[in-house]
Amino acid sequence: MPEVMARLKLGRSKVYDLIRSRRLTSIKIDGCRRIPAGAVQDFVLGQIQEAA
Repeated sequence: MPEVMARLKLGRSKVYDLIRSRRLTSIKIDGCRRIPAGAVQDFVLGQIQEAA
């Protein structure tokens, strides 16, 4: 989570909001929430396309 927060320059609550709204894909492993690097890249690309 800290790496995603730093990469997106967002707070913890906002990242969890994105996960809850299914705009950012995540998986749960043994109770820990994990966000694949590809999911972050897909999110950023989607945001760029929306802005265009």
